[in-house]
Amino acid sequence: MSTSTIDTSFHTASKVSLNDVSLTVDLTDGRTISVPLAWFPRLLHGTPTERQNWRLIAGGTGIHWADLDEDISVENLLSGKSSGESQSSLQKWLALRTSTSPRE
Repeated sequence: MSTSTIDTSFHTASKVSLNDVSLTVDLTDGRTISVPLAWFPRLLHGTPTERQNWRLIAGGTGIHWADLDEDISVENLLSGKSSGESQSSLQKWLALRTSTSPRE
């Protein structure tokens, strides 16, 4: 049995948008990919302002949210990979946010 693979090494993002339920990324090749925000708990728990504070990194092969300490690669989005963060790490991050930052 043969399997096909997708070469995602050259795909780059040109635009990112988020709402309360999804992350949508426009790619430079004309495609748009949308994934549930629940795949990335830090984005899900972020405020609208924090979610909008993103920038493209590594020539558009990744997206960085400084306020949320989150990085997502276009390759992982195309491969259908959600956040790899452990539950214990996420719980520590949430606890730190609750104790140190005001919420919108």
